[in-house]
Amino acid sequence: MKRKKLLAISAVSLALISTAALAEITFRNAITGEPLDMSVAKSGGNEEVFKQFKETGKNPYNGDKEAIKKGHDLYLPACSGCHGHEAEGKLGPGLADDYWTYPSAAKDQGLFEILFGGASGMMGPQYVNLSTDEMLLIMSWIRDIYNGDPKKAKWLK
Repeated sequence: MKRKKLLAISAVSLALISTAALAEITFRNAITGEPLDMSVAKSGGNEEVFKQFKETGKNPYNGDKEAIKKGHDLYLPACSGCHGHEAEGKLGPGLADDYWTYPSAAKDQGLFEILFGGASGMMGPQYVNLSTDEMLLIMSWIRDIYNGDPKKAKWLK
């Protein structure tokens, strides 16, 4: 009797853990904390990569040299006007060091939330200009040029 009860409890626990592991992340606005409406995103790109990102919060393109090159090519027309050609900062902050205006950007999920939903000042939402896949590609380039303290690179953990 005890063995059957223990097996039943174990099975229920495993099912709950498995369900939680498959749950998608809720992306939130960097300012308000409200959930972001992903249905308004520009279509296009690799949906499987974005699906993986929604499940883990980690950018699958990080470290992928081909993706990083594509990310740089996308960054130049989309971001360099404010953040500089090499992300050194101009009107907007630099993106290559370990100072983040929004500390949540030290993780891939937080950086994505800022790109997608915008932030204060002139950083408007980019979901109209970039697909979610393009945002992940740009993020991979930003992570690749990082020159700050490796201990502060939370996306590597």
